[in-house]
Amino acid sequence: MKVNFVDLKKQYLTIKPEIDTAIQQVIDNSSFILGDEVSEFEKEFAAFCGVKYAVGLDSGISALELGMRALGIGPGDEVITPANSFIASSSSISFTGAKPVLVDCLPDTYNIDPKCVEKAITKKTKAIMPVHLYGQPAEMDSILKIARKHRLFVVEDACQAHGALYHGKKTGSFGELAAFSFYPGKNLGAYGDAGALVTNKKKIAQKVSMMRNYGQKKKYDHQFLAWNRRLDNLQAAILRVKLRHLDLWNKKRFENAEVYYGLLSHSPVVIPYILPKARHVFHLYVIQTERRDELQKFLNERGISTGIHYPVPIHLQKAYKSLGYKRGEFPVTEKLSKKILSLPMYPELSRIEIEYVVEQIQEFFRK
Repeated sequence: MKVNFVDLKKQYLTIKPEIDTAIQQVIDNSSFILGDEVSEFEKEFAAFCGVKYAVGLDSGISALELGMRALGIGPGDEVITPANSFIASSSSISFTGAKPVLVDCLPDTYNIDPKCVEKAITKKTKAIMPVHLYGQPAEMDSILKIARKHRLFVVEDACQAHGALYHGKKTGSFGELAAFSFYPGKNLGAYGDAGALVTNKKKIAQKVSMMRNYGQKKKYDHQFLAWNRRLDNLQAAILRVKLRHLDLWNKKRFENAEVYYGLLSHSPVVIPYILPKARHVFHLYVIQTERRDELQKFLNERGISTGIHYPVPIHLQKAYKSLGYKRGEFPVTEKLSKKILSLPMYPELSRIEIEYVVEQIQEFFRK
C-alpha cells in the first residue's frame, strides 16, 4: 500500500466543481490583482478568526515581516521567538532589521517555553513571537501576561494553526497581529504561495494594505516606498471555496489523530500531547522515537511518506551563524530534532491507511 504524507489531489477531487467554477469566474472576469475575491476573502477570513481585519498577502513570512514593520519594529530592536520552528519565523524578524532572540521550547507541546521568554527580555526587546507549531496553540495565557508586564507586542505566528482554539478563542486573535500561511499543504492551502495578516487594529491593517502594494493609498499615489506582496485574486477565489470546508477538514484531522492515538497508545513511540485548554488542528501529527532515522527509512521502503519538522534547529543553520548561538544552548529543541517524525496527516486519510501506517510501525519495533 502507498500512503502519501499529504494528498492535495485527493482533496481537490472532493471539491472539484466548486474550485473549477471559482477559477473560471476569475478568468472570465479577468480581474487578477486585488479584485473582489481578495476583498471578500479578507472579510470572510477575518470573521473566521474572530478579528476585525484581514489583509491578503503573498505568504506567511510577508505577513510577519510587514506586520512587525507596521508596529515600528526595526534596527536596534529584538524579538523573542522559538528556536524550534521553521526558519521563516526568525527570518521575518531579520528582514525588518531587528534581531531574532531565540529561546527553547517545551518538551511536551514543542511550543515556546514562557519561562525562557521572560529570561531573554532586555531593554531592546520589542515583541514576543509565539509559534503555534504543528497546529497546537502556544501557552498564550503566560505569554500575554509576560507581554503586559514588560509592555511588549505579541505577534502570533499562526502559519500552521488555522482554526486552532485556546480557551475557545481562535489562534490569531490574541496578539497585536497574527500571520497565516496558505502554502498548499496547510490546513487551509492555496494552489500556490499565499498568506494573510489578521488584526483588530485598523491602523495596522491599513498600513500593511499599503505596504503590500508599493505604498499606494490609491493608484499612483505612493505615500512611502514599499513592496509587491499582494495576494492574487485567483488564489483568493480558491481560498474562499476551501475556507467553507475548513471546520470539517479540521474535524477530520482531529478524528484521524484520535485513530493514531488509539492504535499507538501501547507502542514504543511518544505520541503528541494536547493542552487541555487547547483544540489542536493537527497540521502535523508528530511522534518521537530514538530510532527516528531507521523508522523513517523502514516506512519509506513500505510506501509510507513521512517528514521531519525540523531536522536542523534555526540556531544551528548556517544562515544564522552570525547570531553566535552554539550547539547545546537549546537542549530541548536539539533533542527533539533528532527524535521527531511527522506521520501522514490530512482530512482525506482513511482509517485503513492509518492502520497500515501503525502496523508498519509496530512491525519495525518487533524486529
